[in-house]
Amino acid sequence: MDSVAAQTPAGSPAVGAPAERREGREKVTGRARYAAEHPLPGRAYGWPVAASVARGRVRSLDTSGALEQPGVLTVLTPADAPRPAEPDDPTLRVLQDDRVPHHGWFLALVVGESLEAARAGAAAVRVEYAAEEHDVLLTADHPAAYTPERANGGNAGRRLRGDPEAAFAAAATRVDVSYRVPPLHNHPMEPHTSTAHWDGDRLRVYASTQGATTVRATLAALFELPEERITVTAEHVGGGFGSKGTPRPDVVLATMATLRTGRPVTVAIPRRMLPAATGHRAPTLHRLRLGSGPDGRLAGLLHEVTTYTSRVKEFTEQAAVPARVMYAVPHSLTEHRVVPLDVPTPSWMRAPGEAPGMYALESAMDELATALNRDPVELRIANEPDAEPDSGKPFSSRHLVECLREGARRFGWSARDPRPGTRREGALLIGTGVAAATYPVLVAPSAASAEALPDGTFVVRINATDIGTGARTILAQVAADALGVPLERVRSEVGSTDLPPAPLAGGSSGSSSWGWAVHQACAELAARLAEHSGRVPEGGLRTLADTKGTADAESPYARHAFGAHFAEVAVDTATGETRVRRLLGVFAAGRILNARTARSQLVGGMTMGLGMALTEGSTTDPVFGDFAESDLAAYHVPSHADVPDVEAHWLDEEDPHTNPMGSKGIGEIGIVGSAAAVGNAVHHATGVRFRELPLTPDRVLTGLRAARR
Repeated sequence: MDSVAAQTPAGSPAVGAPAERREGREKVTGRARYAAEHPLPGRAYGWPVAASVARGRVRSLDTSGALEQPGVLTVLTPADAPRPAEPDDPTLRVLQDDRVPHHGWFLALVVGESLEAARAGAAAVRVEYAAEEHDVLLTADHPAAYTPERANGGNAGRRLRGDPEAAFAAAATRVDVSYRVPPLHNHPMEPHTSTAHWDGDRLRVYASTQGATTVRATLAALFELPEERITVTAEHVGGGFGSKGTPRPDVVLATMATLRTGRPVTVAIPRRMLPAATGHRAPTLHRLRLGSGPDGRLAGLLHEVTTYTSRVKEFTEQAAVPARVMYAVPHSLTEHRVVPLDVPTPSWMRAPGEAPGMYALESAMDELATALNRDPVELRIANEPDAEPDSGKPFSSRHLVECLREGARRFGWSARDPRPGTRREGALLIGTGVAAATYPVLVAPSAASAEALPDGTFVVRINATDIGTGARTILAQVAADALGVPLERVRSEVGSTDLPPAPLAGGSSGSSSWGWAVHQACAELAARLAEHSGRVPEGGLRTLADTKGTADAESPYARHAFGAHFAEVAVDTATGETRVRRLLGVFAAGRILNARTARSQLVGGMTMGLGMALTEGSTTDPVFGDFAESDLAAYHVPSHADVPDVEAHWLDEEDPHTNPMGSKGIGEIGIVGSAAAVGNAVHHATGVRFRELPLTPDRVLTGLRAARR
């Protein structure tokens, strides 16, 4: 049963209160069980063998040395691995043939009595390859580039309104700039992990996933089992940032291994293998052309993005899509071009599309402000649209101007000297920057049950996934308000496919989707209780709600969250090191369901954007086809010392057109715009415009030296 750390007095609204997360004590005391931590007698461990060439075929795979290692039970290879059905997702077609589509593709799985035995066995497997020529480098003029019909999320690959080329050519002020965002990796604290075992004729899987319902459906299709014979549990998940939004090879390999051995098997993908095996944010090359009149109002906008996908599966980062939403412009082109390369398959990473797309757009807007000699805040306000430019729909609510105004007030923007490179503290150059943010409101159908027990307590059940966002607590708060009872009388059960089905935790849609179903189930339960004069029958009362047909209904409104980011940086002219002194964000994200967990999510997103700006990025080795930065020793995420002061605030926004709670997602709006605000602040500090991330000391120092010549 969930513990309740914070109570609400009778009659006080639970929604919005800063309730402590219910699983907090279990996590800090170690009682929370993650996918690799469930005690199962006879458990074995799997360690993958990954390809060390960028493209080709396996000529021979010698497992004899592995089988001689103490504690090694078996080795699964394409020659003898189970043969699942053809998957809808080709990245799950592991150990089925001898092809090597990219560096890091899994070739075998060694299963041992211990993790150490499996690892030693994997090191003893000998592979000979028939290597082929490979291509892993993305260029803007790559001859294989094409425009896909659809980018990620079903967004159109290309959108044209009016005549943007002519509008840009005729504009009084023009900005034509290019930006580059490198490959980025999710690197959750808990790696992608699955434990599979048989309980009689039932397959039970403990998975580190953002969507257990999807994992169960995938396993049922692959291994031709009825879904009712599969239970997938994801009670606690140690982060995902999008990479665990779809099933990954670990769950397929663990299921194969338990089929082979008849024993429980845990497969945790090693940290250094994660970049190649579990998705990443693809690099994006951006060309932005902005044309405006003397008043700063945009006449033409062209945002063209080139990115890559693998040859295994098409995935196109929708980085040009935010430009369809943000600003009033009569003529626009937003287009994606994608190049198939011999690289691991890219996938979702926090705010896919919006994070890199808004970095480029908001950097270009800053460059336009400089060209016009306009205040960057006022330039954005001058281009505020009356309706969504792309669809023409009215916004359900849009308070970007208020976010910019409030952020400027809190940040002390009016005291800023607009001239770049004028504020100095010894060897340090100080600068400030701003950027806007947007993220769509996404909602999916969900089911939930609510039960009233004779002892006066209530239970809500839903297969939501709490990936560290506080979903258990938030859903209990929604239930308490819908039932009209104190929060401590409500218990929430999540994280198992034995519960009513729910969509994954992704796209900032979790709380809105699950909360809608919980609210509906509890409202119906409250009505039934009223029929019983508030008394609960001896056997209790239970309701089941399903929002299919309502949550997924077409809306007449364009629904988005908005925000404004402000940053202050200090750039060391001797070393090129950039330090962020302040980050401040103000957001309009509907009704905030839990003030404590919301602030945590926003601060986390802003910090992740800081990492995108200053430290995070991978280099694709053209010879070996792998990522040079493949672990946390080389791929640098911000530490506490990198983030001294982060403030997250929000407006009290009412939006009746999103869901019954009036909420919008907050998991991703925090990262969108954060990197651009930091980059714009670096320009203000130095007078040098850097257009490639991350802004590492060597890159900044080179730019500073070039500017002095």
